[in-house]
Amino acid sequence: MSGGPTPERDKSFEERLEEASASTEQYVLRLYVTGQTPRSMRAIENIKRICDEHLKGRYDLEVIDIYLRPSLAAGERIIAAPTLVKTLPAPIRRFVGDLSDTEKVLFGLDLVPKSA
Repeated sequence: MSGGPTPERDKSFEERLEEASASTEQYVLRLYVTGQTPRSMRAIENIKRICDEHLKGRYDLEVIDIYLRPSLAAGERIIAAPTLVKTLPAPIRRFVGDLSDTEKVLFGLDLVPKSA
């Protein structure tokens, strides 16, 4: 059994990101925010930027203000905002915060496979 590097380990973050971005999988995302607070606005800007850069033409993003539609937040069991919920592709994932850590969001969305 060889202990050498695997092809996945030899790829740079950028190469893995490019491969994942070439996929045709559709993403369904919901971002729950609380009004137009600075933190909510940052989360909206960050997820739109991430989607435009890495999911161009293959995502559906719905921004939900939990002040205006509290029943939707209750149905998803949202206890903090902003919260991003990825419903498709499976598995469901949740991210809490302003989504400013792009690399963490990309890993969480399974856009960049973690190296072994």
